[in-house]
Amino acid sequence: MRPFRKVGRTDKRLMRASAAIPATRADDVLTKLSQSANKARLWWVIAILLAVKKGPARRGALRGVAAIAGASLTANLIGKPIFPRRRPAAELVPAHRRLVNRPTSSSFPSGHSASAAAFVTAVAMESPKAGLAVAPVAAAVAYSRVHTGVHWPSDVGAGIAIGLGAAAITRHWWPLHEDIPARTAHSADAPLMVDGEDMLVLVNPHSGVDGQDPTEDVRYAWPKATLIYPDPKLDVREQLVQEIHMRGNSIRALGVAGGDGTVAAVAAVAADYHLPLALIPAGTLNHFARDVGVKDMPDADAATEAGSAVGIDLGEVEIDCAGETEQRWFVNTASIGGYPEMVRLREKLQKRFPKWPSAAIAMVRALRHAKPLEVELNGKHAEVWLLFVGNGVYAPKGLAPSRRPALDTGLLDVRYLRADLPYSRLRFVLAMLTNSLSASHVYVELDLPELEVNLLNGNRRVATDGEVGPLGNVFRFKSRSSALTIYRTH
Repeated sequence: MRPFRKVGRTDKRLMRASAAIPATRADDVLTKLSQSANKARLWWVIAILLAVKKGPARRGALRGVAAIAGASLTANLIGKPIFPRRRPAAELVPAHRRLVNRPTSSSFPSGHSASAAAFVTAVAMESPKAGLAVAPVAAAVAYSRVHTGVHWPSDVGAGIAIGLGAAAITRHWWPLHEDIPARTAHSADAPLMVDGEDMLVLVNPHSGVDGQDPTEDVRYAWPKATLIYPDPKLDVREQLVQEIHMRGNSIRALGVAGGDGTVAAVAAVAADYHLPLALIPAGTLNHFARDVGVKDMPDADAATEAGSAVGIDLGEVEIDCAGETEQRWFVNTASIGGYPEMVRLREKLQKRFPKWPSAAIAMVRALRHAKPLEVELNGKHAEVWLLFVGNGVYAPKGLAPSRRPALDTGLLDVRYLRADLPYSRLRFVLAMLTNSLSASHVYVELDLPELEVNLLNGNRRVATDGEVGPLGNVFRFKSRSSALTIYRTH
């Protein structure tokens, strides 16, 4: 027990040293800061502010929220029940520092410190600049727990250790993204677009988490371009085709400012009409723009002014139903099974709830109520819950493919969840939680140039780039080499 007594004496000595600090205005600041971090409210506010800006800061905010969840669970539901400890007596600190509502749970470890350390560490993993800006706030929150007399210093130290571990373990499920463009060996010729002359640009004013209209950015980059906005009465593809035909052969390039769904629709028309595509990422996550290497408006402007472009592969799916065939391009992913149902349910829930909770609820409900699909995959019989097809080979392998190292592989990334094994959905969830999908028998991953999917028990919808498509019973997926020319600086 001697080490524990030694820790106790050190705690008391540090607590007395903190209590002896003369009264200043900082006392009120630390007290309010400590209270603002209750239930991680402070970190949620900071996460929202970071998420406003696209790129590493937004990814850091998302990783930070995930790290807080792990740290809070560990500290409050595991650490405190296992290691009960009395909090410091109120008399150890001056009366003006004491919290009005002192916590009554175990003192060890400090949940506030765990959340603070988890958040700032996770943010710094994605954006060192943002992490450096948030670090003083996190340090102040951790110290405020000693300053207000509700935790011993060793409680705070243990909480910080838990937070660091929680942030580090997020990389087990969510690897860090290398912020470099995906490579492609396809060269492409594209005209110089000085000020966007002879360019037709579709602008989605409702893209992104904050719904910020990107029109101003588009006007700045391409002042001579023709701007149009999505017509709710028309499909985006149909609207663009009409605009191109109205202008004869005067359109030399297409542009788009929006999220992945909008970009995918414009890219499909660009591929059909052999027009180069310029894009300004204005969505929530902008997976496609990130892989291409266009981070913002200046990147897009510089590429069009220089006529710098590359060719990239596109995914194609032919859908057969009742003797009719429809063809669709996709820039990111396509899927059959649970995902299209999830998208439809998410859109319904979004009328009452925010997007992220709606997506989580929809995924759980869709997988829970999904019916197995009896299919033939390239002639081989299988039963699956859902089927994922990526345009190009994604990394990492497993549940959450997040990036493409290359845009010229000529391959499709095929992943599916088997339904012919006992408790396959439960085994899938357990493998997902332990990040062991690569060794699971219920989850299959293949890289193929083509995939034909024959449904043997009715018709289903295909989802391409998050948009629900038509019904079909035969789906032929192919990778089309250098099908799209896109502006980017080399």
